[in-house]
Amino acid sequence: MLHVDAGVLKSGQMRDTQGIGPQPVVRREFTQATVSERVIRLLDIVISLAVLIFFFPVLAIVAIAVKLQDNGPVFFGHTRIGCHGQEFKCFKFRSMLVDAEARLQRLLEADADARAEWARDHKLKNDPRITAFGLLLRKTSIDELPQLWNVLRGDMSLVGPRPIVRTEIRKYGKSFRQYASVRPGLTGLWQVAGRNDVSYTRRVAMDRLFSRRKSVSLYLYILFMTVPAVLMQRGSY
Repeated sequence: MLHVDAGVLKSGQMRDTQGIGPQPVVRREFTQATVSERVIRLLDIVISLAVLIFFFPVLAIVAIAVKLQDNGPVFFGHTRIGCHGQEFKCFKFRSMLVDAEARLQRLLEADADARAEWARDHKLKNDPRITAFGLLLRKTSIDELPQLWNVLRGDMSLVGPRPIVRTEIRKYGKSFRQYASVRPGLTGLWQVAGRNDVSYTRRVAMDRLFSRRKSVSLYLYILFMTVPAVLMQRGSY
């Protein structure tokens, strides 16, 4: 943030810059929020690269297994809403059948309970679209590892609200402004608190809280708490 020193203005100290006349002496001031953002971005890049390198053999095996299960695409890119409301392709290992969208539409048309669950949570606990191998990927959260590429690109952060689709914006209401003020994350308060076992209303409240209290310490705390949450598979389906 650029800041004009009030003392300089009072004392009349000015500089002539390239012959365009006297200009006030300007000094650059970094706020605590700016420093925190830069530290978090640096951590995003360093940790993401380290995880990708360390788990590369696992990622390669998973990619082969996904391809062999039905000869479909290895990755699934879905349009999500990111920081400032910008859309981006969020990548995952494909855990669903190739014709997943058509199957979903048929299910929602035929099953009132599934339709109500989808309207409430935008998820299905017993989702018929998920493959057997895909269920394993989801239980272990391995399906989300390709999102490390989104983190490196700057679409996402390691920690933040889970990226939503456009139809979910209405569920956030006025809270969407807080959601869109930060990068969506691979993990966040919602994930460490129980993921799909947490109601959508509470999830929105958590995203609002994170956007207001975002800091390096909260970032590191959530990363640390993600490990037991993944290992215990809390709310994963």
